[in-house]
Amino acid sequence: MSECLFCKIVAKEIPAEIVHETGRTLAFRDINPQAPTHVLVVPKQHHADAAALAKADDGLADDVLKTAHDVAVHEGVAEEGYRIVFNTGPGAGQTVFHVHAHVLGGRSLTWPPG
Repeated sequence: MSECLFCKIVAKEIPAEIVHETGRTLAFRDINPQAPTHVLVVPKQHHADAAALAKADDGLADDVLKTAHDVAVHEGVAEEGYRIVFNTGPGAGQTVFHVHAHVLGGRSLTWPPG
């Protein structure tokens, strides 16, 4: 999608600090981190949100989760624990409508968040 920020990052038209890449996913640091480790994992294929990703039913959601775990291992937060968050829709705080998983770690993550 020509106007999608994350599609432009995937296409390397907009710079990002990439931390991991596979054939179907890209992981890069959030520009407004909410934890010491805050990495976004996006599928390279555009889907608006987690619901659309789930409907794709081609294993892409699985790839996003596997990449999120790989990022957690690489970032050194897998052993102590990390959070994977998908915001779906404006009411949940989604501001970029290209599905993305937030990988958060490196500090105590209380529940409920906020």
